Parts: sequence; structure tokens; C-alpha cells
Amino acid sequence: MTAEPRTKRGELTKAKLLEAAERVFAEQGYQAASISRITERANVAQGTFYLYFASKLDLFEQLVEDLNRRVRAAMSDGAARGGNRAEAEREGFRSFFAFTAEHPALYRVVREAEYVAPGAMRRHYERIVEGYIEGLTRAKASGEIGDVDPEVAAWALMGVGEMIGMRYVLWPTGEQGAYGSGATPVPEPVFDEMVAFVQRALGVAPPSASATTEEES
Repeated sequence: MTAEPRTKRGELTKAKLLEAAERVFAEQGYQAASISRITERANVAQGTFYLYFASKLDLFEQLVEDLNRRVRAAMSDGAARGGNRAEAEREGFRSFFAFTAEHPALYRVVREAEYVAPGAMRRHYERIVEGYIEGLTRAKASGEIGDVDPEVAAWALMGVGEMIGMRYVLWPTGEQGAYGSGATPVPEPVFDEMVAFVQRALGVAPPSASATTEEES
């Protein structure tokens, strides 16, 4: 049985192992990846591995949780920059795509989790949706969005972000390649079109339309 690190050095060692696992699982997949390859990549003794993780599966599940925590933090920080729900959606998506470009392993790890650790995969998506539901519920109550079901909208929005990220961040040429090869930012015209689509779906007028209405009045 493993325990959480009690020292700063222990925290750094565990973080190195998680970072190495992120890269190795992305490159080789769960089945082909080995503990020895991960510890070698982390420059950590193989025996040290078992101070932090009970097995390769335990490491994989903790990696899913770690990626989830970090991507949610990035999205939350982005959304917080918005002055209203429309801006929060834009900045939240922008932060999600930036995280995906920097950590393309998120896609492969979560997809493999469907077969390797289905509970971890489900928790990953449910935790993201929970935050979405809270924000959309508040926005609906304040009249910032239309009469939509926050839970349904949250799952739909997550799907939009995931598919756009896969197409334009992971597959910039339109061809499926290795995870992490050639990851790029979402092109601005694509990003603007996606945000406009999301705003229409939520019953939010695009900023330009709002500005025009104010000028006319």
C-alpha cells in the first residue's frame, strides 16, 4: 500500500514519475508501456516507484486524475477571466485548447482509460461536467443564457471542445498521426466560429451583435 509523499523531495519525485508516465503512455500505450521504461524516463530507481504507486494500473489511474485536475484548473482560470458567461465560455475553451496542445497525452490516456480503468474515465468527464453545470446554472438564473438544461448543455459543450481539439490541435493537417506530433493551437477563425456556435446554442448573442443593438438603441 502506498502513501502520499510527506516531503518536498517526495512530491517532486512523484511528479517526475507522473510526467514520465504521461509521455510513455502517450507514445506507447498502456499495454506496451513498462514500469522500467517509465522510471528510466523519470531518472528514478525502479524500487522507488513502489513508494508512490502500487502498480502500473495504480499509476495510470492517478495519471488520469492528475491530468483531470490540471485541465480543470486551466479551464477554471480561463473562465474566470470572462466578465460574463459568453466571455467565460470563450476563455475557458481557449485555455482548454492551450492545455491540450501542451499535453496531447490527455486524449490517448483518457481514451485508453475506457478499457483499462473505466471508472477513472467516467470520473474524468463527470468532474469536468460538474463545474460546467454550476456555471451554466448561475448564468441561466441571471439571464445570461437562454432556457437550456444546464446538464445537457454541459455534456454537449464538452463534446464540442473535445472534437474541435482533436481535429485542429492533434490533427492539424487533417490526418491522424501520433499523439503529440505536430500539436498546434486552434486557428483563430475556427475558434471564433466554434465560440459563435456555442453562444447561439446557449441563447447568447455574439458580442458584435450586442454592440450593434446598443448602438442602434
